[in-house]
Amino acid sequence: MSHPHPELGPPPALPEHGLRIVALGGLGEIGRNMAVFEFDGRLLVVDCGVLFPEPDQPGVDLILPDFEYIRDRLDDIEAVVLTHAHEDHIGAVPYLLRERRDIPLVGSRLTLGMIESKLTEHRIQPVKIEVAEGQRQRFGPFECEFFAVNHSIPDALAVAIRTPAGIVLHTGDFKMDQLPLDGRLTDLGGFARLGAEGVDLLMSDSTNSEVPGFVPSETTIGPVIDEVFRSAAKRIIVACFASHVHRVQQVFDAAEENGRKVALIGRSMVRNMGVARELGYLRVPAGLLVDAREIEEWPPEDVVLICTGSQGEPMAALSRMANRDHPIRVAEGDTVVLASSLVPGNETAVNKVINGLTRWGARVVHKGNALVHVSGHAAAGELLYVLNATKPSNFMPVHGEWRHLRAHAKLAALTGVPDDHIVIAEDGVAVDLVDGRARIVGAVPCGYVYVDGSSVGGVTDVALKDRRILGDEGFISVVVVVDSTTGKVSGGPEVYARGSGIEIDAFDAVIPLIEKALQDSAADGVADIQQMRRLTRRIVGRWVNDTYRRRPMIVPVIVEV
Repeated sequence: MSHPHPELGPPPALPEHGLRIVALGGLGEIGRNMAVFEFDGRLLVVDCGVLFPEPDQPGVDLILPDFEYIRDRLDDIEAVVLTHAHEDHIGAVPYLLRERRDIPLVGSRLTLGMIESKLTEHRIQPVKIEVAEGQRQRFGPFECEFFAVNHSIPDALAVAIRTPAGIVLHTGDFKMDQLPLDGRLTDLGGFARLGAEGVDLLMSDSTNSEVPGFVPSETTIGPVIDEVFRSAAKRIIVACFASHVHRVQQVFDAAEENGRKVALIGRSMVRNMGVARELGYLRVPAGLLVDAREIEEWPPEDVVLICTGSQGEPMAALSRMANRDHPIRVAEGDTVVLASSLVPGNETAVNKVINGLTRWGARVVHKGNALVHVSGHAAAGELLYVLNATKPSNFMPVHGEWRHLRAHAKLAALTGVPDDHIVIAEDGVAVDLVDGRARIVGAVPCGYVYVDGSSVGGVTDVALKDRRILGDEGFISVVVVVDSTTGKVSGGPEVYARGSGIEIDAFDAVIPLIEKALQDSAADGVADIQQMRRLTRRIVGRWVNDTYRRRPMIVPVIVEV
């Protein structure tokens, strides 16, 4: 279901001088952020990210926004504004540009550098428009003003979108660190100036809306990392997001202070840190970095490895180390630092990695036992500051699961935004800003688009259900040869099973049941292959359920001769 109100039909024609906003991802979920703004027949897209699959989506690599809503209007897109370079905001850009390659990408210097590096792998040369905080730029009927915001990646931006329908402020992901490592504060003064001008709609990051107070400063992490380095007897392995330039810089500084060499592990880590270094966002002391292939030649007490896998991703370097499926062999006395927050839903996978590393004798330092990470998203106290500074006429919480959106809406109500001016939408719901009022007016089809290897959109929910059944219960195949004229059994049945947990000899009990059912069916004049398949599936399914209380996938194969 794309929205919580099944009665919502397609949105009506957009009124003259009205602004329509349709989120194609990022509402009711953490990830897949993408919002489409429409005014006077033209479109502006803010962010275009991916969602990472859950355990109940086997075989899926990525989940994209559904582009169907804009597929017939790609030529109407003025630009794609990218607020920052996290995968949940830029990861789907290559797939959108496959549909139209010359859509201009708008973003800060680091954001464009990282997306260009990613697009190189897709053999796409993007059209880039670099912007910075304090700058205004017009894209068709949309005049955009950009504001500095602090986040867990440098160079993040908020964007104010001006049209005759009013001013919309989209914060992107942000927090209000008062002592940021790069000295770049969230522009609360700019937000207040915009509020004095009149913000007609505020769209604000909701991820930490349930967390009271304020997020600690990134500067609090440095001393903890230093202490870990001083107390580590052997090798240090730090796992963090491949885009967390600030955390990597802190590790570099600690390594330099403690006389250790650093190796970067993982393609995305090497690529992103290369871009950050080239653009001047990452300071790398001379002689600090060594090639990962040479790391085993150095004494364990002299090296640091920085890798991905802090969320327990099965193919990431850290998970493979925990499973002894990586050239780097974790050993007794090693120290592993998980320098990231725990994304909801990843608890089991992360705990499995921690246990695996501990099994091999490593000391694992994580957010649960040390202050090795702070969130990149504003907590409730900071969100209240933004609400009070901007004084929006209408409010729409974005970037969060349902509980986050609801909690953020309550904060807005506390600051004086009327309840009927607070819009809680989800993916696919159309919100119109007309005559200074934001309202839900309808919904468009908006589902998940799965990437599985080179296939985009080929995997359906039905296919995923089949995969889950195969993974949980296995499958049983029944092969029967029948006479094409009479429908009588002339060979078999033969039963094959994989992953069902049932011994093959046990199926001797069900073969007579299949034979009798097919014989009775043939006697009744049934020679239709589909009917015989359904009959065979029903007989075997009932027997397996009654005998073993299991529901494997049953694949009947009827061969006519």
